[in-house]
Formats: sequence, structure tokens, C-alpha cells
Amino acid sequence: MSSTPASTATPKPAGMRQMNERIVLQAVRVHGPLPKSKIARLTHLSTQTTSLIVDRLIDDGLLAREARTRVHGRMGQPSVPISLHADGAFSIGVKVGRRRLDVLTMDFVGQVHARDVIEYAYPDPRMVFALLSGKIDQMMAALGKNAAKVVGIGVAAPLWLGGWHNFFDTPPDVFVAWNEIDISARVQALTTLPVEFAKDTTAACAAELLMGQGRVLGDFLYVFIGTFIGGGLVIDGRLHAGPKGNAGAIWSFPLMDEGTPQLLNVASIYVLEKRFTDAGFPAAAAHDQRALSAQLWPLCEAWLDAACPALAAAITMGAALVDVDAIVIDGELDRQLLREVLTRTNTALDAFDWQGMVRPRLVEGEIGADARAMGGAILPLYAHFAPRHVLFLKSGLNA
Repeated sequence: MSSTPASTATPKPAGMRQMNERIVLQAVRVHGPLPKSKIARLTHLSTQTTSLIVDRLIDDGLLAREARTRVHGRMGQPSVPISLHADGAFSIGVKVGRRRLDVLTMDFVGQVHARDVIEYAYPDPRMVFALLSGKIDQMMAALGKNAAKVVGIGVAAPLWLGGWHNFFDTPPDVFVAWNEIDISARVQALTTLPVEFAKDTTAACAAELLMGQGRVLGDFLYVFIGTFIGGGLVIDGRLHAGPKGNAGAIWSFPLMDEGTPQLLNVASIYVLEKRFTDAGFPAAAAHDQRALSAQLWPLCEAWLDAACPALAAAITMGAALVDVDAIVIDGELDRQLLREVLTRTNTALDAFDWQGMVRPRLVEGEIGADARAMGGAILPLYAHFAPRHVLFLKSGLNA
């Protein structure tokens, strides 16, 4: 049978071609290097269409051929795994926080190339945006010729950065000023690159979904213990932000104790920092190995004794509302202290009646303190390269 001449073949609409390219890129991103045959199987595209798309994306510098590999026990030619090309595209991630500004550059496979952290006592908007303008320029300059491949800037910040200002010894008018600021628009005014925005813990959840536990978990509630504890939600392998962008707002979980109305009042790092400063120790020690020292550990234990049962209560209520496989917990803590949080919270879960519910397992997050800025950097990559109808492909592959 003769093939249809190229000159008479019906071309695919530009939108369909772009969608298929994004589906192929997403399959490789989620599942790692794959031969063309497995890409076709995963994406439900024909072998011929997949081959054409892969070759085109290789020419565009977004995919790369790896060395041939032979599967043990199989005859025939070795397969050629197709992987993402790290230098195919770059993005800049920004995390605007209550205590610090994080800026980093990320390549197409999620590797961080440069990062900078600026700490401050409180986030004065005039200072923050002036600092950010300079840092964006520095990051672009550091990329050199790759600066032309930057597809955008992703910003992660609390939705209510001006809220709960009474917890900090700062001028209240500084925090109130944030209520009148559109952070995304202010960052957009600093650059010609497109800007994407997400709640900081939603962005962190996106990083965990793409590069951490999300590679094996389909449904999970994500908890990030930062200055304020926060969270995100993944359902059916997709980040679920909610209609207001606030899904997984675990920090606002109400507690029955009159003195601690919300989870953030007991399970946030700022509470641990205050214990340290009240005892004459630096607040920054709450974020590193100093917290494990003999002097500071009793203060950590007091924090754990209050934080973990409260977190267990929030998890139990969350499990009653949303059926998830696991609770992924990460944060700006030393990993040993974070593991202590998981252990003690798991023990606290034993006290609850699980009849009629499925108790989720607790899992340690894999990204750590950079999760929010890295999640920010992911946003423009996905806006530019991910399929719109299914942000994260999670269907399995047969060998």
C-alpha cells in the first residue's frame, strides 16, 4: 500500500500539535527517560505521531537521546531512551515570605542553578520589590547565553501576607500595606517576562508532586511547616488549588483550646522561634541542627508536645473530608527534627477513632526548605510546556 504523499496530507491544527507536544513532554517529565514506544503507549498517540513529535522536540532542544540500552532477556535492537534536555528552557522562582525573600533559577529538568536568600525582620513591600528587581537582574546575568531561554518568573507568596501581623514585633502599617498590593502585578512591572503566581504552600506542593513523593503517590494532603504551617492538596495525581487558590489551608484549622484558636498558633516555626528567643537563643536556630543541641532540645520537645497532637487532629479531620493515600510533611526544619514531628504525630493519631475512615500514612517530604521557591519556578515551565487539560499525567506504564 502506498503512503500518502506529504504534500497532500492533512496537517494537524496548530493547537492540536502543541497539545500533543506538551503531552509528550509531560510524559517524559513525570516518568523519566523513555523509549519512543513507551511514550506512545503512555500518551495514546500513534507510534508514527510520537516519533515525529519526539524528533521535532529534539530539534527544538527540549528533548535529548540517551545512550542505547538493552533490556535483559529481550531480542532485537536496544532501545534509545528519550529524556528532557536540561538546557532546553529555564525559569526563575521567587518566594516572598514573612521572614525572607528567596530567588532561584531552575533548568528544564528541575535542577537549581543559582539561588539567593535575603532575610529580614519583616517584609516591607518597598524593600522587598526593590531587592527582587536587583535579584532578577542578577539571576538573568548569571545565566549568560541561557538567559534567552528563560520562559518566565514564578512567584510563590502567602495569599494573606498582611494577615496575623500581631504575631510579629513589626509596624502594623507595613503588613496592612500588603492587603492593597497585587503581588503578581508588582512583579510583572519589574520584568518583560511572563509572571505566574500561586499560594506559597501550593507552589511547594507542586514541587513535591513533580520532584518528590508525588512521583509515586496519586492522592495526598501536603503539609509544609514554615514560619506559618500551611498545605496543599493533590487529587488523582493533579494539584488541586481550589476555586480561590486556597485548597489545603491547614494553617487555619480551628482548635478547641481557647488560647490556641488555629493550628498555626501551635505548629508553626515562629512558635518554636519564640521559645528560643524568650530563652535567649537565636531564632534562626529553629531551622538547623542547633535545634538538636542539649541546650535547645527541651524547648523543641515542648513545641513538639503541643504541635504534634494539634497536627494529628487537623489530619484526622482532613482524612474525614478528603480520601487521600498519604499525608506528606515537609518544612524548614532540620531533617531529624522533621522526622520527630512525623513520629510523634503518627503516635498522636493512635488516639483518634478511625471507624468509618481510612487512616492515611505519614510520609516525609523530599524537597525541604527550597520547596516554595522551586514550586514557583515550576509554574512558568508548566504554563509554557504542560498540557492544559491534564496538568500531571500519572497513568502507569507496563514494562
